[in-house]
Amino acid sequence: MGSAAKKGFHQYLIQLQQHPLRTKMITAGVLSAISDVAAQKLTGIQKLQIKRLLLKVIFGAAYLGPFGHYFHILLDKIFKGKKDTKTVAKKVVLEQLTISPWNNLLFMLYYGLVVEGRPWIHVKSKIKKEYPTVQYTAWSFWPVVGWVNHLYVPLQFRVIVQSVVACFWGIFLNLRAKSTALTKG
Repeated sequence: MGSAAKKGFHQYLIQLQQHPLRTKMITAGVLSAISDVAAQKLTGIQKLQIKRLLLKVIFGAAYLGPFGHYFHILLDKIFKGKKDTKTVAKKVVLEQLTISPWNNLLFMLYYGLVVEGRPWIHVKSKIKKEYPTVQYTAWSFWPVVGWVNHLYVPLQFRVIVQSVVACFWGIFLNLRAKSTALTKG
């Protein structure tokens, strides 16, 4: 790793230690931006939609970062920091039965109502049609991420790992939630 990259990473780790919530919020916001830029390009949008991008950054920084931060702390308190396979399995199941459905539903609501500005009736219809597939896909993907995260990653890095993987998941959700009626080229 180059010296500039090493210094940058070292500074990041210092910030993560000194200001964990703020650092996770910024990280989630930046990764949400990367995810949205990639999704916009993959859907053929020629000119970057800045308002959409900023709304996605807000979602990442204001919701995903803080929620993940406090959820992982809560899980470690509930399970007293244990990392045996039985405890990890319980954490993954709890995560998949609670925050996974909630996060996917909240994203679809936010995307439809706020990002696209669609009326409730259209958003509700789209969620009714698309949500089962999104959640089923999540349940076939995120348990593996959760297992690795809870078993091998120290608590202070779990939200970061989750945010990096969520960057790619966000591309999937963006592509899934995309409304062809309101897409501008």
